[in-house]
Amino acid sequence: MSFELVRDNLARVREEITRIQSVEGIDGAVCVIGVTKGHPADAIAAAQAAGLEDIGENRVQEALGKRDAAADVPVRWHLIGHLQSNKAKLVPGNFAVVHSVDSVKLAEALSAAHRRAREDKGYDNPPPIVLLQVNVSGEGQKSGCSPDAVEALAHAVAQMSELRLRGLMTMAPLIDDEAAQRKVFGDLRTIRDRLVAGGLTLPELSMGMSGDFPAAVAEGATMLRLGTVLFGERQR
Repeated sequence: MSFELVRDNLARVREEITRIQSVEGIDGAVCVIGVTKGHPADAIAAAQAAGLEDIGENRVQEALGKRDAAADVPVRWHLIGHLQSNKAKLVPGNFAVVHSVDSVKLAEALSAAHRRAREDKGYDNPPPIVLLQVNVSGEGQKSGCSPDAVEALAHAVAQMSELRLRGLMTMAPLIDDEAAQRKVFGDLRTIRDRLVAGGLTLPELSMGMSGDFPAAVAEGATMLRLGTVLFGERQR
């Protein structure tokens, strides 16, 4: 994959982030996560050469194969897709951030996996950062806990010493309606602010993909999960 392609696309994204923040009167760093789903492993090297330090994958098995193929590329790995509890054991040592925790069951599985890795394998990395996935739009095909359930889930996860709860994640409907996109992202920010007022520390808002990241930035996103806008159309 062309380094120049990714570099130029990333520059345009960062310029758009700066423009939107200026218009909205907001500031703060925005982490751009390069989502390489459907792209070959050389996309990771191209992204890192372009200045991206964070790579995201939706599927565990695809991510593990690319990690092996790009083992010498220094990036931070994010798992952004749905994770089954029985695959939580694959997270320690492979993913620094999990964006898709949506139940106490999954959080407990991740916590236990990290504890076992630390005790049985001498694993000394810090606990994974976790974000709670919230199905703000209420779409049946989307994963995530309901907005009504997130407070109880957040307080439960915050008590797990083998995890580091740092924020929330959501996805907007796949429609070309910026007002609707902003409504979903703004609602997630409101939920986060309410939880923070209740004593939790949640600096991260993971929201915004290639088709709706401008709306996410306008509503205060701190993490963007971008694939097509950086790497072009998926190769498979």
